Amino acid sequence: MKLKVDQKAPDFNLSDRDGEIHKLSDYKGEWLLIYFYPKDDTPGCTIEACELRDNLPEFNKLGVRVIGISTDSVASHAKFSEKYKLPFTLLSDSEKKTVRDYDVWGPKKFMGREFLGTKRTSFLVNPDGKIAKIYVNVQPKVHVSEVLKDITPLKNKK
Repeated sequence: MKLKVDQKAPDFNLSDRDGEIHKLSDYKGEWLLIYFYPKDDTPGCTIEACELRDNLPEFNKLGVRVIGISTDSVASHAKFSEKYKLPFTLLSDSEKKTVRDYDVWGPKKFMGREFLGTKRTSFLVNPDGKIAKIYVNVQPKVHVSEVLKDITPLKNKK
């Protein structure tokens, strides 16, 4: 299923590092950045997570919550969060249901090798639970500035 802007974001039911369950409906009434990333503690994913961490005060000021989702385990998320002092929620989709629902699971290439994995993609979801913006082929170093630049015009559009 190809997701589109103004479409209802697919629900999820995933555990955080403490085993607490999070659902999309938990964020109703709030702006939410859901960022999907391939793997904890890898170079690109670490850059992206640390950029989000370092700019979280800006997101907070704009009223946007941030959550990360990958297929890594809860234990892996706990280690990754602690190592880089990540102050936002990481959710484990080890069964790969949510990555499929958001259409971010598929064939990838790395160093000439093909495999299935999570495509680095983010979704900005409005307070009504609808997708306001989709970011594909996210570049870890510039992604945060793109999102921060887009938020105010998107919030004013509503």
